[in-house]
Amino acid sequence: MLLSIQDLKVAFRMGKVDGEMQRALAVKGVSFDIPENSTVALVGESGSGKSVTAMSILNLLPSNAERSGRIDFLGRDLLQASRRELQAIRGREIACVFQDPMSSLNPVFTVADQLREPLIKHMKMSARQALVRAEELLGEVGIPEPKRRLRSYPHEMSGGQQQRVMIAIALACNPKLLIADEPTTALDVTIQRQVMELMGRLKETHKMSMLFISHDLGVVGEIADHVVVMRGGEVRERAPVAEIFRDPKDAYTKALLACRPSMSENPARLMVIDDHIAGRSAAQVGKPKDPAAPVILQARGLRKSFFIKTGLFGHREFKAVKGVDFQLRKGHTIGVVGESGSGKTTMGLTLLRLHEPTGGEVLFDGRDLLKMDGVEWQKMRRRIQVVFQNPYASLNPRFTIGQTLVEPMEIHGIGKSHGERLARASALLGKVGLDDSALNKYPHEFSGGQRQRIAIARCLTLEPEVLVLDEAVSALDVSVQAQVLNLLKDLQDELGLSYIFISHDLAVVKFISDEVLVMQNGDVVEQASTADLLAAPRQEYTRRLLGAVPRGYLDDSATVT
Repeated sequence: MLLSIQDLKVAFRMGKVDGEMQRALAVKGVSFDIPENSTVALVGESGSGKSVTAMSILNLLPSNAERSGRIDFLGRDLLQASRRELQAIRGREIACVFQDPMSSLNPVFTVADQLREPLIKHMKMSARQALVRAEELLGEVGIPEPKRRLRSYPHEMSGGQQQRVMIAIALACNPKLLIADEPTTALDVTIQRQVMELMGRLKETHKMSMLFISHDLGVVGEIADHVVVMRGGEVRERAPVAEIFRDPKDAYTKALLACRPSMSENPARLMVIDDHIAGRSAAQVGKPKDPAAPVILQARGLRKSFFIKTGLFGHREFKAVKGVDFQLRKGHTIGVVGESGSGKTTMGLTLLRLHEPTGGEVLFDGRDLLKMDGVEWQKMRRRIQVVFQNPYASLNPRFTIGQTLVEPMEIHGIGKSHGERLARASALLGKVGLDDSALNKYPHEFSGGQRQRIAIARCLTLEPEVLVLDEAVSALDVSVQAQVLNLLKDLQDELGLSYIFISHDLAVVKFISDEVLVMQNGDVVEQASTADLLAAPRQEYTRRLLGAVPRGYLDDSATVT
């Protein structure tokens, strides 16, 4: 056995109350094994304890953490290892790849500098030897022109390339165990597919084991040999991956499998964890859409270019959006999909004039938004709002939730008094599933899903007619994602909202959208109703996007159509 975790408990000291130290128990007696040359997946919602469990292996935890139990790695108890012993193991025998490569890579060092460091420190290579090996590693993880890319800084690379660099750094010293903490969550489906295949291939090549942490059982089903399901700091179920998918025993495991939007079914509402555990079934028939509903928003030839300086006086035009056309009807949803860099987010921000357009028209109730002056545009802005991907960055950390919701109403003159605005804010919190107690709290006191609900409530304070949702659920775990998607459908049915839903997750787009735009390199390459596009995609690019969607565990005899 490569690594064995036995009765691991992790508590965090929270400070003293009445002279007594308070502790929060995050991991409550977890036990599982990682055999040699195998992949074990830790699965669960945010807050389940899976990352704390994994980070306990190398003690990459805050200083207020207290660990007990045993973590046996090749006969050594890592809980008893000194700091010097752990430093020798980190990167050399056990390496890590984290979710966000931009926060893991040093922005002031080149790729070569960051790849050479572990080679010189752990492998005792000379600077020249390390540079040669660094180039080989970049080639091994599939980065084109590896010699040129060694001189690049992290910000000069795409998200997928950054994650490949992180994998190359992790594999530099041929570790026996790779800990991968949500390494594909923020990536689009094709890059996610490439990174998953790369990690699987490198695992076989390097004869190493992998601890793969994820909230997405669709991804886990394709990469893992064994699955450990966690909730509330405890192991709820552990089994081979085939058994987890064919015959899950625990109600929580069944609920996790049911929460994920499916490419084969399309219920009116998604199951959430509590629904499944309580035995409630999801509604299969939703409110029908009016195919003749009036067009509320129309784009004609929408274009956006960025101009990049070249030399002292020259510049080069980069065409990010090359002429987008669509019509959005009242109460309908248009999904916008494509790989990173396809122009889908730029298109959404240009609609809102957060990027000033290069050309085209955006007609809202028959008036061109792009030609409005400041005063007129200010009045119109309340009718078209945006929800961004990251709820952590969307809310002002110094404002209470009450201040966050009241401020836009004050700016736009909604409500006759502060008391009236506060009452309206309270009612909107109720609409998104939160209560009055949230008004006096700050954003850091809420989970990611709750923060996204607050961001949606803030949009609703202005009584908008159109919401642009830019990857609004991609950072959420599957159960919270299901809650937010159900909320968006409920609000659409109740208020007649129209959505432009930008996402790299085709299963989510299938669930919520009536029509889909497929973007590639700034162009709309395919546009059709959701049912027609998924049933018979015309473009090879669309078929490639669909083929990259994680399908979970498949029998050897199963085929994906």
